[in-house]
Amino acid sequence: MEKIVVIGANHAGTAAINTILTNYPNKKVVVFDKNSNISFLGCGMALWIGKQIESSEGLFYSSKEKLESSGAKIHMETEVFHIDYINKLVHGRDKNGNEIIEDYDKLILSTGSLPIELSIPGTELKNVQFVKLYQHAEDVIKKLENKDIKNIVVVGAGYIGVELAEAFKRCDKNVTLVDLAPSSLTGYYDEHFRDLMNDNLKDNGINIRFSEKLLKLEGNEKNQVSKVVTDKDEYDADMVILAVGFTPNTKLSEDYLELFKNKAILVDLHQKTSDKDVYAIGDCATIYDNAIEGTNYIALATNAVRTGIVAAHNACGTELKGIGVQGSNGISIFGLNMVSTGLTYEKAIKLGFDAEYTQYTDLQKPGFIKNNNDVTLRIVYDKVSRRILGAQIASKEDISMGIHVFSLAVQEKVTIDKFKLLDIFFLPHFNQPYNYFTMAALSAK
Repeated sequence: MEKIVVIGANHAGTAAINTILTNYPNKKVVVFDKNSNISFLGCGMALWIGKQIESSEGLFYSSKEKLESSGAKIHMETEVFHIDYINKLVHGRDKNGNEIIEDYDKLILSTGSLPIELSIPGTELKNVQFVKLYQHAEDVIKKLENKDIKNIVVVGAGYIGVELAEAFKRCDKNVTLVDLAPSSLTGYYDEHFRDLMNDNLKDNGINIRFSEKLLKLEGNEKNQVSKVVTDKDEYDADMVILAVGFTPNTKLSEDYLELFKNKAILVDLHQKTSDKDVYAIGDCATIYDNAIEGTNYIALATNAVRTGIVAAHNACGTELKGIGVQGSNGISIFGLNMVSTGLTYEKAIKLGFDAEYTQYTDLQKPGFIKNNNDVTLRIVYDKVSRRILGAQIASKEDISMGIHVFSLAVQEKVTIDKFKLLDIFFLPHFNQPYNYFTMAALSAK
């Protein structure tokens, strides 16, 4: 019986494992994971911390018991410290120090990503931490029960930093959000949309401090963090969350497999690496980006799941080719919903596209409908080929499903001119007869 070893059982790994167990009962599946749980939905951590959900119970969609009942062999709390790619052996060490060795016919690497560590004084102080794993979130929630923790500084204003800033504010904490960049969500949205989020954060009591470089963290006599020092100011801090980004976790592969410029494992559309018997999925691997028509690194849970499915089928002998992604993503903070896909205008220009954008703002529904809000849509397109490169939408309405139309448009290379005549239904409950999709496209030059 052919044996497939999977290293890592979060989004990508769980998708791969389930795909094999469901479709290939003749395959033996062995899993290594250094954590004590499987399939944690990290994107729900801020909801848990901010008391928008009652517990963490719904943040898991699989378990060791569930996978083993389907036929997998699971080594939990076992860290892989070496892979012998030549002899096809995986060496792990469990929590008791016992070494476990498993041979393999095919290997699927799902080692994920690691938080970026800052090289500044003070990161070793108590109450300075990352929030990535279940254990991180659980630890933060326990610490928030301490009434002495009043001032929280979040370093990094990307998606995770912004979501955590909201969560801590919902816990009635004094929250400061610090970033070296001039705005929140830099890279995810163009300036107009970033300004909407920045104003939203300020209006809801978040102390935003951008264009500031973190210099050091200072502590008190109990070795607990007490102050954050930047190149422009100082902030009282009873807790500091470091959320400056992630890097691919590829230490087990860097001396053998071919890597991308950011050290992610380079894979093809079958998720195959430079070793024909090794596949890489999720945050540790590259992915094909349809917007730029080339290899990229886009760490998203949705990409992780898709790549896990693709790798599993190919590792089991069924050829399945990935179709690439657009990096579709979204965020909802204090009722402001923002979604995007493909390239922003700023990114497109930076990458050398002769890009343009069209933007339109209007009510989601006809004016006679109550509980109605504005929606702003920006469509980015190439002036030469006319193909749509990306889109961004912002509103207090639930506009999340709308971005999927533009995701498909980027994938299928739909032109802005063809989009002008897209068949979009109308009903007052949902939209306007002259909807913002059509109006934005019609206004394109």
